[in-house]
Amino acid sequence: MKRILLQLDTDAHASSFDAVTALDSGIDHLLSHGLVNTSNVVPLVQGTIFTRGPKDLKNTAIFIGGSDVESGEKLLAKVQEAFFGPMRVSVMMDSNGCNTTAAAAVVSAQKHIDLSQTRAVVLGGTGPVGRRVAQILGSHGAQVVVTSRSLSKARHVCSLIDGTSSNYIPGIIPEEGDLCSLLEGANLLIAAGAAGVQFTNIEDLSQCESLKVVIDLNAVPPLGVEGIQSTDKARKIGSITCYGALGVGGLKMKIHHHLIEQLFEANDHIFDTSQIYNSAVSLGQM
Repeated sequence: MKRILLQLDTDAHASSFDAVTALDSGIDHLLSHGLVNTSNVVPLVQGTIFTRGPKDLKNTAIFIGGSDVESGEKLLAKVQEAFFGPMRVSVMMDSNGCNTTAAAAVVSAQKHIDLSQTRAVVLGGTGPVGRRVAQILGSHGAQVVVTSRSLSKARHVCSLIDGTSSNYIPGIIPEEGDLCSLLEGANLLIAAGAAGVQFTNIEDLSQCESLKVVIDLNAVPPLGVEGIQSTDKARKIGSITCYGALGVGGLKMKIHHHLIEQLFEANDHIFDTSQIYNSAVSLGQM
């Protein structure tokens, strides 16, 4: 029986990146839909679960994407509400690559530091990837400074991640000057800002004595941290171990392909942040 993936995207045009990745993962057919929201998704879900018997539903799966993570999460919840009994299919949510990229970044960092003993600063921590990076780090014992140009926005995201946890601290990125005061005591910096936003440079970061690992997830010039190359993979610059977007990207793609394949092993998998990170840990050890 053919393996069919239903791509539900909250943007006007379904992501070509997600489509190509799905096809490279070995599916047989891809059905892509844009502008999917909680009001129109149920008929799409019903179309996937009522066309095959329960024993064959493992051959159908759903991928949720788009640039808005909160919309993706709401869509995931609505999709799950439409399931009942054995009438369900496996689902993966990775809006804007938030979960796979974040998981790959944290796994890369974890090769060099103990998360439970880590103070991390996430630049662009309120964005789709930064938020998931912060969530994963904090859930594994790290103290995380979630930064934004707007302190109120940083506070809001900390509350959304876990409003009761002291592991998440809102921080503001200074408009000018270095980041050393923000990075005081931090041994991990992950830059997860929007494309073209440059936060700092590796020379200035080298002055921060506690800093051990810097990961820049921006692949579009100018990069988030000047002096780090997008292809860097555990490259030493002074005492700092550096990763660029492509250096992390190989693991991110490996995770993405693996999880698309796993969707078709059963009809009841739900792959969101924690599940995707657990898979990343296993793959990162290979």
